[in-house]
Amino acid sequence: MSFVQKRGLSTLIPPKVASPNAIGASPNAVRMHKVVSFYEKLPRGPAPEPQAKGLLARYQKAYFGKNASAKPLVHVIGVLIALGYAQNYYFHLRHHKNNVHH
Repeated sequence: MSFVQKRGLSTLIPPKVASPNAIGASPNAVRMHKVVSFYEKLPRGPAPEPQAKGLLARYQKAYFGKNASAKPLVHVIGVLIALGYAQNYYFHLRHHKNNVHH
């Protein structure tokens, strides 16, 4: 019998519903049991909020994300003013501490 004839004949024969493998423990059932037992061990509920470690992480937790505010913008402006004054003092104002001599 040629391959074409076997192929045509195989479509008429139903697949084996009760194969010897399905009589005992099916390998698919064992695999599904492993998957189910893995997912049963996972924690349930919302994940705990991670603790902020370090100065930058605490700052981000305080002002970004859920508690978003405009304070970081105010902080940036304050730092720029402080740096600008420090530069002015270093490059210009320190020479005018004593107005006696010019």
